[in-house]
Amino acid sequence: MADLKINIPEYTKEKGTVSIWEEGFVIKSEVLNDQIIISANQAGLISLAKHLLFLAQNETPVNCHYHLDEQNSLETGSKEIVICKI
Repeated sequence: MADLKINIPEYTKEKGTVSIWEEGFVIKSEVLNDQIIISANQAGLISLAKHLLFLAQNETPVNCHYHLDEQNSLETGSKEIVICKI
């Protein structure tokens, strides 16, 4: 298994939430039979991991969040996803 090194920017009040996308990412979401399905290629999965790790930092405040939708990051026809730190 190869090591994967990921650089995650630190949260700063000046920059706020930072999006970190891998080149060629594909992410789609749907609701099917009361299940939320998120499908992604390798670049999409790494991109999602980066966003989750950004939110997980101690410096990132509660309620910091990402809105993902078909206008900015998800494939056409996808359902909007909001990922929020609690």
